[in-house]
Amino acid sequence: MDWIEFALAMTAFALSHRIPAVPGLRSGLVRRIGLRGYVALFSALSVGLLVWLIVAAGRAPFVPLWDQVPWHRWAVNIAMPVAIVLAVLGTGAPNPFAFEGRSAGFDPDRPGIAGLTRQPLLWALALWSGAHLLANGDLAHVLLFGPFLLMALLGMPLVERRRRTAMAGGWDRLAAHTGLVPFAALATGRWRPGGRPPVARLVLAAAVWAAVWHLHGAVIGVSALP
Repeated sequence: MDWIEFALAMTAFALSHRIPAVPGLRSGLVRRIGLRGYVALFSALSVGLLVWLIVAAGRAPFVPLWDQVPWHRWAVNIAMPVAIVLAVLGTGAPNPFAFEGRSAGFDPDRPGIAGLTRQPLLWALALWSGAHLLANGDLAHVLLFGPFLLMALLGMPLVERRRRTAMAGGWDRLAAHTGLVPFAALATGRWRPGGRPPVARLVLAAAVWAAVWHLHGAVIGVSALP
């Protein structure tokens, strides 16, 4: 029965992310509840199903593939704050290169988060799934975190290719001070941080990390302590 719950949770999560692709469904929901309402509803649904999926993976029969060692848990605790900061800074920020960003307000000379990386949310997903995959070497968690890691890594060139095509000849100008790999533009001198730091988003990221760290044991059933 536990494998059945895991399969049902995985199926429900996958189907929920087909909602934006269903013709007329997204636009109809936006007309009824507004764009912000749609984003809030879809985000709540995604988070709820993701929590169910993680809990279901923990309930599935334990089939060991590799042993956990202490540094695996340290890797998770180092990766997660970085992943949360990337996700919070990237979501809804002026960044025409990422699906979670927006074109309005983007300044190619001061690209903000896109100067750090054009795909902050996908890098956050890769860090989250990769670190947790390392620390959870059983079959159910490999089936959980492995696809997320592949989706993040394979999704980056796919999103970049689509955005490059959509921008036509404007890509080189808009992307001149950005990079795909985090800190690549900084290392090559194409980007220098400037302007006011996003204090509010950094505070939010710290609050999210603290909440995740403290609630991990109660919600997931495993302490976040290394």
